Amino acid sequence: MDTESAAAGEPVTGVGGSAAEGPAGSAQADQPGEGQVADGAAAVELTEAPPVAREVFGDRYDAAVRYTELLATAGVQRGLIGPREVPRLWDRHVLNCAVLAELLPPGSTLCDVGSGAGLPGIPVALARPDVSVTLLEPLLRRTTFLEEVVRELGLENVTVLRGRAEEMVGKLAVDVVTARAVAPMERLAGWGLPLLRPHGQMLALKGDSAEQELAESRAGLAKLGAVEWSVISVGEGTLETSTRVVQVKAGESPGGVKAATRRAKAARAGRSAGAVRGAERGRGGRRRSR
Repeated sequence: MDTESAAAGEPVTGVGGSAAEGPAGSAQADQPGEGQVADGAAAVELTEAPPVAREVFGDRYDAAVRYTELLATAGVQRGLIGPREVPRLWDRHVLNCAVLAELLPPGSTLCDVGSGAGLPGIPVALARPDVSVTLLEPLLRRTTFLEEVVRELGLENVTVLRGRAEEMVGKLAVDVVTARAVAPMERLAGWGLPLLRPHGQMLALKGDSAEQELAESRAGLAKLGAVEWSVISVGEGTLETSTRVVQVKAGESPGGVKAATRRAKAARAGRSAGAVRGAERGRGGRRRSR
C-alpha cells in the first residue's frame, strides 16, 4: 500500500487511481485544454451499456454512457483506470457504484472520499440528481480530470474539492460519506466519520472482504462515534452480482471526541474570522460616513 495514498484517503487499487502516482500537484503534459476531456483509443474495447443501465440512470443515461467512455479513454491514458478494467467498466464499476443510490435519503448531501476517477461519486450523482455530491480528492491530476468530466456532463449537483479528508473536519459536514477501495475499514472510518452530520452514515464498498473488515474494526468504530454497523447488499434484482456495502451509522458525535474537538475549534476560528471581517466592514462604513 502506498503510504501517501493511504494517508490521503485515496484509492489504492488500479480503479479510481494508481497507488504509484506522482506527488500531489504534479502536472500532466498530456492533459487537454480547460473544460475538455480528451478522447483516445482505449487499450481494450469498451462493451456496450447493458439494458439495465437505462433503468438505473433514467434520463441521465446518455451522460452515464459518456462518463463510461471517458473512463475507458482519458481515464486509462491518465492512469486512473487500469486497461484491463475497460471491458468490465459497466458491470463491475459504474453500475456497481450507482446502486448505492438505493440507500440515500431524498435531497441528502454526500462526500465521496478519495474519489479518484469519480467512483462511486459520479455514478451516484447521475442516478440521483436530487443528491448534492462532493468529490473529495487530494491529487491535482485527478481533480483536474473530475472537474473536466463534471463540466462536460453538466452535473450541476456535483462539486469537486481538492484536499484530504482530515483537513475538512469542521469545514465540511454531510449526511453520507462514501468510499471505494480506499483503505482498511477502521482507517477509512477515521477519515470519513468526522465529516458526517449527527446520525449520518458512511457507505463503504468492500466486496468479499466486507464481513471480515467489519469484524476486525467494531471496537474502533465504537470509539469513532458509530452506533450501528452492518454489511448489506444493494442492487439485488437489478445487477447480476449485487454490491456489498459496509454501512456505518453515526450517533450524536461522528468521529468521536477528537473530531468533536476539531469541529469546535474550527467553529471558534470561523466566528473569530467573521468578527474581524465585521469590524473591518464597520470601520470602512464609519470612514465613508465622515
